[in-house]
Amino acid sequence: MSAETEAMVHTRVDVKTRGERPTEPLIFEKSVPGQRGVDLPPLDVERAEIPDSILGVAPDLAELGQRDVVAHFTHLSERNLSLDGSFYPLGSCTMKLNPRINEWAAALPGFAQLHPLQDDDTIQGALRLLYEVRGFLEAISGLGEVSVQPAAGAHGEYTALKVMRAYYIDIGQPERTVVLAPDNAHGTNPASCTMCGANVAPVKTSGGCTDLEDLARVIETHGAENILALMITNPNTAGIFDHQIEQIVRMVHDAGAQVYLDGANMNAILGVTRPGDFGIDCMHFNTHKTFSTPHGCGGPGAGPIAVAGHLSPYLPVPQIMMTDDGSFYLDKERPKSIGKVRSFIGQFGVLVRCWSYISACGPNGLRNVSEKAVLNANYAAALLLDRYEMPFFDPAARQFCAHEFVTVPETLLGNGISLVDIAKRMIDFGIHPPTMHWPVHDCLMVEPTETESKQTLDHFASVMLRIADEIERSPESMPDAPLESIIRRADEVSAARKPRTVHSDEAI
Repeated sequence: MSAETEAMVHTRVDVKTRGERPTEPLIFEKSVPGQRGVDLPPLDVERAEIPDSILGVAPDLAELGQRDVVAHFTHLSERNLSLDGSFYPLGSCTMKLNPRINEWAAALPGFAQLHPLQDDDTIQGALRLLYEVRGFLEAISGLGEVSVQPAAGAHGEYTALKVMRAYYIDIGQPERTVVLAPDNAHGTNPASCTMCGANVAPVKTSGGCTDLEDLARVIETHGAENILALMITNPNTAGIFDHQIEQIVRMVHDAGAQVYLDGANMNAILGVTRPGDFGIDCMHFNTHKTFSTPHGCGGPGAGPIAVAGHLSPYLPVPQIMMTDDGSFYLDKERPKSIGKVRSFIGQFGVLVRCWSYISACGPNGLRNVSEKAVLNANYAAALLLDRYEMPFFDPAARQFCAHEFVTVPETLLGNGISLVDIAKRMIDFGIHPPTMHWPVHDCLMVEPTETESKQTLDHFASVMLRIADEIERSPESMPDAPLESIIRRADEVSAARKPRTVHSDEAI
């Protein structure tokens, strides 16, 4: 061996197998002065000096070749618990598999290369697609008219509240500003109300459903003449379809108010029932869980709203319309409209995916989606029932769940461990922890959706039963979980309150 080769061998870095999954250095730690990921073309104009006052201080960027940058972020992505690589039973806001045909459709050049300022007559195909999405959602909701403009579910709530508020102002009842919301409502409901200047009045739930006596009390307390709407999620966050919905609607309508459906869990009732049939006046769709599109917060997303006929004049503009000759146009002349809530015509690429999914399923397929989602949730719940207590699930009493189930594992927590310990241990088995402490304290909310196989659900149940065994055998080990992931238990308080700069050890 030559001296040069011997020196090279002795300077080799420690080699790890992929299975050992060593800690990935920061990109700044990999930086090599002088390396570049991009070569700029030669300057073809006269060079101009930029004053130092404008330049400021140059950012301290990592210096790496393009190959190393791609490898770095690929390595990081492989460590995520992702929708495509892991079971992700988040609960309530669950995202599910996005069929690849949706992505193919959205990437077609005729859609992907549209310019938002094109004239209507040059985008007839796109307008037809949006008009058909309108029609699909109107049929599914059983309501009179749909706006596809809102950019996410919460944005749909905001838009719908503006629509309902505009309606009452128009008919001379501007004093209606109180919105009722059951205490298991999504957190976005009161947030949307606040943004619209409406006050939120909580209504108690009992056994997972709306407490009718408390609903009557709250209406009386605030005065029927001041009630704007009730916002209700059905099926709700306890995983239950509130069977009292017709009575609830009647009580709210008797108060002269509107009933708004948070459509987050529409994937449990597609083709089974329509919100318009049980008296809903207004609702939004979460297209990500119901129709397999990107999620608003990880999106872009979409949150179309559907309204009954008396609310139609107040929908946002522009509205996609069809003329008698079958051509399509954007109607911007609606005198009672609340105006625009989104640039141009909304999240077009997401709505292409929505159209693709609904078209591929058809009416029978959509019903099958809901039946499978409900079956999967009940199957998983039944496998865990003996070890994980479930306050709203009791097959012996024929009390089943809808799209998700809630467990409050009091017996396991009695061993001195916390709910976080259970959630962190799930990470070791490649399962994303579900929503915790909501809609009740010390609960896990699990939603598998219809896209998971029986094998995945069996694996999930095996993991959860193993964790239960571990808790009973050696609860003292649980606070160390996750035990085998790259990142162990993080100090969340320090991470939030004492973050460090990305390439130094100095605390901010």
